[in-house]
Amino acid sequence: MLTQPSPASISSDLASNLSIATYDVVVVGGGIVGLTVACGLRGSGLTVAVLESSPRSSVHRRSQAYAFSLTSARIFKGLGLWDQVRPAVEPFHHIRLSDCDWPDVVTFEPADAGETEDLGYVAEHTVLVKVLQGAVEAAPDVDWIGPAIAQDVTYDDRWAYVSVEPGDDAVEVPPQVRAKLVIGADGARSPLRKGADIPTRGWKYWQSCIVAVVRPEKHHNNTAFERFQTSGPFAILPLRDTCRVVWTAPHAEAETMMKLDDQAFLQELSKRFGDQLGALELVGDRRLFPVQLMQSKQYVAPRLALVGEAAHNCHPVGGQGLNLGIRDGAALAEVLVAAYGRGDDIGAVETLRPYDRQRRWGNWLILGFTDILDRAFSNQWLPVMAVRRLGLFAMQRVAPIKQIAIRVMTGKWGHIPKLVPPEGLPEK
Repeated sequence: MLTQPSPASISSDLASNLSIATYDVVVVGGGIVGLTVACGLRGSGLTVAVLESSPRSSVHRRSQAYAFSLTSARIFKGLGLWDQVRPAVEPFHHIRLSDCDWPDVVTFEPADAGETEDLGYVAEHTVLVKVLQGAVEAAPDVDWIGPAIAQDVTYDDRWAYVSVEPGDDAVEVPPQVRAKLVIGADGARSPLRKGADIPTRGWKYWQSCIVAVVRPEKHHNNTAFERFQTSGPFAILPLRDTCRVVWTAPHAEAETMMKLDDQAFLQELSKRFGDQLGALELVGDRRLFPVQLMQSKQYVAPRLALVGEAAHNCHPVGGQGLNLGIRDGAALAEVLVAAYGRGDDIGAVETLRPYDRQRRWGNWLILGFTDILDRAFSNQWLPVMAVRRLGLFAMQRVAPIKQIAIRVMTGKWGHIPKLVPPEGLPEK
């Protein structure tokens, strides 16, 4: 039980009079994955605080867009948020995989995944965060603390203590927060992971990723393209009247492309994009980021659980990164709610171990899958080219292989959190 008087929610004036604000769970990181966990714990009887270093407005102002899988969509339905998200995301009804100029193209349709309409969605960061933030604001058992920085975390047998510094002098925050469990949703460089001495495995790729937005002359027909170039995967994701391009290339090539003026960049882009959508117009700025694979040796420690990029990173091929994090958040919420219902200590390693087993091994599968895809298709060695093209040939024509591939891409492979409703998504 909490030592905090009821109600558990701590207002700013009360927090200023308390040295320690007490909760069951503190989520460090108020991005999409951290907020997914917090939303999954609403109404469970657990009291939750979300500690975020950036102002709320800047958290949802980022311009990213993501491939959003069917399973992620169903998790949002289980959270009661899908009806708010669905009007603002772009569905794709077709997926086309191709290898450079090889004429054999693998085409996926909804029926291949046992669906009637959509194979996935493209969702903007702003849309997802605003909806999640609104749900947190409306929940009486979830508090937002921020902008605030988790300066230091110490653990004992019963509590985790988080020292808090305000991220803005105008915002009053409790100087210390304690909880039965701290959840690290604090990104790839996670201070919580490092502070707990949790080792990681992985490597940096020889590639960087360019993200750009183009407006094509012809409509994209709600088709997502994944083209495997010899320099790296090249994805085209539909979003309203534009397309999001995710272009992976060796570091030197990617840096050269970034230095080109818009017209020269579009010319290089068109060579890879093809002419199926007509002329292209560049919209907004380009972004460049390095690519890496990382997996934490463990996702849990006493009074600590890691989710999202704090636990793992993968190659952007296939658009799996955010979807893995959302499944982490839903799976962890499932374990914590069940443990709380049994009266178990939610911060004990024994309680958290089912989450670690489910997600760490499931994520290894996807990390390995994306790594093999990148290495096999970013390769000009003739035996490898022959094998991968034989694989594409078989994927298009052998139903079981095609079904396995689409189950992985849509997030239907492995453990499905109980937040996912069995009846699926409503039709549009």
